[in-house]
Amino acid sequence: MSATIIDGKAVAAALRSRLAGEVTTLAGTGITPGLAVVLLGEDAASQVYVRNKAKQTREIGMASFEHRLPVDTPEADLLALVARLNADEAVDGILVQLPLPDHIDAQKVIAAIDPDKDVDGFHPVNAGRLATGLPGLVPCTPLGCVILAKSASPDLSGMEAVVVGRSNIVGKPVAQLLLAENCTVTMAHSRSRDLPAICRRADLLVAAVGRPEMVRGDWIKPGAIVIDVGINRVPNPDAGDGKTRLVGDVAFDEARMVAGAITPVPGGVGPMTIACLLQNTLTAARQRQR
Repeated sequence: MSATIIDGKAVAAALRSRLAGEVTTLAGTGITPGLAVVLLGEDAASQVYVRNKAKQTREIGMASFEHRLPVDTPEADLLALVARLNADEAVDGILVQLPLPDHIDAQKVIAAIDPDKDVDGFHPVNAGRLATGLPGLVPCTPLGCVILAKSASPDLSGMEAVVVGRSNIVGKPVAQLLLAENCTVTMAHSRSRDLPAICRRADLLVAAVGRPEMVRGDWIKPGAIVIDVGINRVPNPDAGDGKTRLVGDVAFDEARMVAGAITPVPGGVGPMTIACLLQNTLTAARQRQR
């Protein structure tokens, strides 16, 4: 029997619908949450992503502020813009689109954002809050991963969870979130000894290693929940010369024959990232009114 496909588009749409209702209620008190997005340069993928963020922000009734800067913008000018956004009462959330050009220190920019407006959840203060179990803004993709896992099994308590990947953006924060859900968490990575055996222990497997189809079907415990964070573009010669296709970090066709539930790529974790960004913006707006 093949796995249940976890529909990230449907889960994200339901979350956006709920958020729209909450934004409407908040607007009745005279508060409109505002999200500011800063983009440097002309990277095509980043432009599409930023455009989608702005569209979805407006669709649920939030205010959207876009700042598009030339790729050669000096670091000092970017930091000055962040300072202005920190002080702007109309802005509840600030997101500086990564990656940044090589001449700009991304960590310096992230650290300059007010932690209470850091809707990406990357500021060291928010990372510390997450690690110590304090309330704070949580990175969007890890938050989406947990929401998707809970859509397949509402109670994750007691599960053995394996996270493959140790990045600050996904691996580490998703492990912290799963600990908060009372999972027993193993953090693994590409250099873990006997990685397939580690993965086979998992009731819940989160693959965020950035290697196309690295996790094979025989790495999966029968009935496990598999959350595939990977987005990798690989050649697709069947579609013609130079054509490509998107695959995850999990060999989907193999894994779906073993797993109990699995996210597809595309259409799984991806749609949740912007929905969770909107959730963080609403959370930030509420916290700033206290």
